[in-house]
Amino acid sequence: MNKKLKLILISVYNSYSHLFIPRWIVLLFDLTVIFFTFFIAFTIRANFELKEYPIEREIPQAFFVMLVYFISFVLYKSYSGIIRHTGLNDAYRIFQATGSAFLFLLGYGIFIRLMKIEQPWTYSFAVILIHFLLSYFVLMGFRIVVKTVVSQLIRSRSDQRQNVVIYGAGSAGIVTRNALASDPNTLFDIIAYADDNTSKANKLIEGVPVILTEQVLNEDFVSKNEIGLLIIAIQKISIAKRAEVVEKAIELGLEVKIVPPIENWIKGQLSSQQLRVVRIEELLERDPIKLDTKHVAGELLGKVVMVTGAAGSIGSEIVRQVLQYNPDKIILVDQAESALYDLMFEINSSTKLRTVANRAIVQIANINDHFRMKQIFEAYKPHMVYHAAAYKHVPLMEGNPYEAVLVNVFGTKIVADLALEYKVLKFVMISTDKAVNPTNVMGATKRMAEIYTQSLSSGMTQFITTRFGNVLGSNGSVIPLFRKQIENGGPVTLTHKDIIRYFMTIPEACNLVLEAGSMGKGGEIFIFDMGKPVKIYDLAQKMIRLSGLVPEKDIKIIETGLRPGEKLFEELLLNQETTLKTHHPKIMRASVRSYEKTTVEKHIQTLFKLLSENDVFLLVHKLKEIVPEYISNNSVFSKLDPQSQGIESE
Repeated sequence: MNKKLKLILISVYNSYSHLFIPRWIVLLFDLTVIFFTFFIAFTIRANFELKEYPIEREIPQAFFVMLVYFISFVLYKSYSGIIRHTGLNDAYRIFQATGSAFLFLLGYGIFIRLMKIEQPWTYSFAVILIHFLLSYFVLMGFRIVVKTVVSQLIRSRSDQRQNVVIYGAGSAGIVTRNALASDPNTLFDIIAYADDNTSKANKLIEGVPVILTEQVLNEDFVSKNEIGLLIIAIQKISIAKRAEVVEKAIELGLEVKIVPPIENWIKGQLSSQQLRVVRIEELLERDPIKLDTKHVAGELLGKVVMVTGAAGSIGSEIVRQVLQYNPDKIILVDQAESALYDLMFEINSSTKLRTVANRAIVQIANINDHFRMKQIFEAYKPHMVYHAAAYKHVPLMEGNPYEAVLVNVFGTKIVADLALEYKVLKFVMISTDKAVNPTNVMGATKRMAEIYTQSLSSGMTQFITTRFGNVLGSNGSVIPLFRKQIENGGPVTLTHKDIIRYFMTIPEACNLVLEAGSMGKGGEIFIFDMGKPVKIYDLAQKMIRLSGLVPEKDIKIIETGLRPGEKLFEELLLNQETTLKTHHPKIMRASVRSYEKTTVEKHIQTLFKLLSENDVFLLVHKLKEIVPEYISNNSVFSKLDPQSQGIESE
């Protein structure tokens, strides 16, 4: 296209792009096409020998044909589409309208011939067939030309366009391509479809080539075609395959976006604004866990269930999941008023949970308040207790041992003792991998809580412990922190480049808590299959790349040094423990040491007295005596090692 003409057209488009042609003008244009293409069809039928077939005699026929097409256009509203956004639906409507008109004319022509009716608008069957094909071609051709010209003008307006590959050459991929092509605000050029189906390879879909994924996701193809973005459009893709594709894409420096599920499309239509960036959580997810739902339902159906720490990340998800098993009541215990209010608002707004929301009863309470907790046990007499309330932040608890012991040890003791007193059937404690060979106060207090609850297991109440690592997206976890730092332009801070952690999604962790709780008989510590450990430095790099940025260039990654009590590697088992299989492949039972109840109680009493001494070193020293594997790391309490004696095993 001539450069000057192109600039003029761009200027015109910029001035009038907000305007759309009225539908009556489109209808008038379509009827004009029908009228004149009838004469072209007649001319073709006459082999262009118009002297033998005077064209003026065809004028009544042309008006009659135009009238029939007019009625059909109105019935099917074929003129109602916006021409610059013409798509398959518009093509289908036009085909319906022209096809119906043609069939009517064909039927009417047969009728008047059979009835031997002489009319001035009697037409040739060949003419109306040629006319039908010709008119559809012109009507659609005009729309496609307009759409193409407008698309080219839009592309010409920006020099910041991004070359895109769509992963998935199925229906969702085609819809994605059409959504991007029809959106005037997008700056994408679709270079290719990537697909794993070899039968689709080397074919074209609406002019866009389909190429095998392995050929697209390589350095040569990406650099040669200057690809900047990969859009994952496949709806039913395994978690492992999605992670593999995303990992390869970010290695090549591509930004990755994903098409949301079809049910989330606006009125069944995909908008380019709905494409979202892939979240790091999706790379760490694993295949969904299959629960023995009948067994879990049997444990919870019609029961009164108490959840402490109900406003927290784990506690709130346990509440959501327990409600789905139709308990008689679920008691939400927490001291965080605002967070509990938000949770209840969510439950009441959820289409899935709204019908059982009236079974959720909020109790604002501190688990350290024995009188208040006794009130709650007396009022509701729970059958099941899920104890998720705890302090969990390692560096904060390292600086506040008093609170860590008060809440994690004695708060647990209060709830556990009341569970015994009120003959609770099962008490499920949510522990942590930081309780294994602890290097910090928080881990040591959680290990102490494990020891105490295990020592109570000889009674009617079954005390069960579940132990797992970090959960994705929990309050204060590393992923929300990194995300916020990236949004603020960096730097991303981590304590050590070699630090490694296990990760699990919150729903996955809570699924396993319910399953382990249902299978436990008392005294067990269940550990979960946490998958492969993740290097936090690699995690930071991937999150930066997923944001379309370059690590160390756009966003710096800074080491700040290990925090007090922090260790490089988390473990799920003590050195003296081994695992036993259960019926669930993701849940193992730790073969743990058992403890004499009287000895544990004696140590607990001493620990309680030390709370009033106002000497955190005496308090931590006692913890080290009770938990001999507790060796401080990078902490002021390191000078107390190695002097602990430990509890005598049975």
